[in-house]
Amino acid sequence: MRKLMSRTSKNVLVVSFGFLFLFTAFGGLQSLQSSLNAEDGMGVISLSVIYGAIILSSMFLPPIMIKNLGCKWTIVMSMGCYVAYSFGNLAPGWPSLMITSAILGLGGSPLWSAKCTYLTICGNERGLKSNKKSQDLINQYFGIFFFILQSSAVWGNLMSSLIFGQDTNIEVHEENLQYCGALSCVENFTIANSTLPARRLVNTLLGCYIGVGVFAIIFVAVFLDNIDRDLAREFRKTKGNKSFCSTFLATFKLLRDPKLLMLIPLTMYSGFEQSFLAGEYTKNYVTCAIGIHYVGFVMICFGAANSLCSFTFGRLAQYTGRIALFSLAALTNLGCYVGLLYWKPHPNQLGLFFVFPALWGMADAVWQTQTNALYGILFAEHKEAAFANYRMWESLGFVIAFAYSTYICLSIKIYICLGVLAVTMVTYLYVEYNEYKNPTSQVAYDLEKPEKADLKEINEKELNEKEVIAQTQM
Repeated sequence: MRKLMSRTSKNVLVVSFGFLFLFTAFGGLQSLQSSLNAEDGMGVISLSVIYGAIILSSMFLPPIMIKNLGCKWTIVMSMGCYVAYSFGNLAPGWPSLMITSAILGLGGSPLWSAKCTYLTICGNERGLKSNKKSQDLINQYFGIFFFILQSSAVWGNLMSSLIFGQDTNIEVHEENLQYCGALSCVENFTIANSTLPARRLVNTLLGCYIGVGVFAIIFVAVFLDNIDRDLAREFRKTKGNKSFCSTFLATFKLLRDPKLLMLIPLTMYSGFEQSFLAGEYTKNYVTCAIGIHYVGFVMICFGAANSLCSFTFGRLAQYTGRIALFSLAALTNLGCYVGLLYWKPHPNQLGLFFVFPALWGMADAVWQTQTNALYGILFAEHKEAAFANYRMWESLGFVIAFAYSTYICLSIKIYICLGVLAVTMVTYLYVEYNEYKNPTSQVAYDLEKPEKADLKEINEKELNEKEVIAQTQM
């Protein structure tokens, strides 16, 4: 038992730190796109391409890659797609950015689906062996994961601020402050205050990001256990071409489940709120009023709050329940949106630039940890397809938000986010009500009868052993 706990804990930490290194690079670069490549909206359009490609990859790639390669090697291969995006920014232009954005997007959905599947397997495996509720363990693992992952915003943005801070030519023009904040509209999208840092400093930062990304790939490849290796090998041997169509359609088949349909607004809102902070707040409030070199410091505040709250909420969920945490996140975002509508940013109000990201980090910690855990709990028998749907609908939120970024006024964008938030809470509460009336079975993920299983790779000995353990828990 102790050996299982040690192995499971090690794997959770390896996944978490692997993502920490990878998103130290990508997260920092994403925060800078709307300011660093502001010409013709190239930066936000590249982000839109990323999440558009993620939608396409969500339709078929995650189940196919995970079941053929296993979670570990799916994660490793997908990480390489993220590093390609950093290379594309070395010579920013429409061809380089769009191509590498598409490559990243194709790897994005398999990466996150494999991570979610891996953590869910770990939680179910340990719950089965230790006589604990798998639901609580999955919540804890996602809490630990996001606690470590969200700290990437600290390190990635610290790197950008320290490097860009060496440029003494970045200036803020007082006369242009009138265009900052919610007053920003289509006519004044060119931000006069966003003086770009020297190109040598940009290349230095990108070199650091590439190095960290490559290290993440090596780290996961060497230290992560391939816990579903036998399942993947058996799938390749026994299923072959026959299963391609069913695997391809697995993501869409799950849309017949009413629970998943009602979770779509919640999942899409996660994309809306993240894109607003990364694309709108950093450009129209921070860069516009105090300069691009402050973007990193402000996002560090977001990352630190997000990291701490992810760990806390992952533990707290078993005592408060999900509804209380989701309600806290909704009220926090509501207050932020209203505040941003009326706040006129000015360099003399430096502290306020950090308050909003801190509150946003607390709310985002709930959206990330609890939504991921909710999918793992409600769709335990169809993990790959469920998390592919999660990534697909979240990415659609990103795509929509980034797509209209350069066409409508900032105040309208805030009202759109408020509307999506309202729909999100109504549909989410309906899901919780149905779950209360008809609870999802908490039997471990792989205890379904063999003829109903997606994979018949579990041998009879293992299956019988797990069924006996499950019966003792009832």
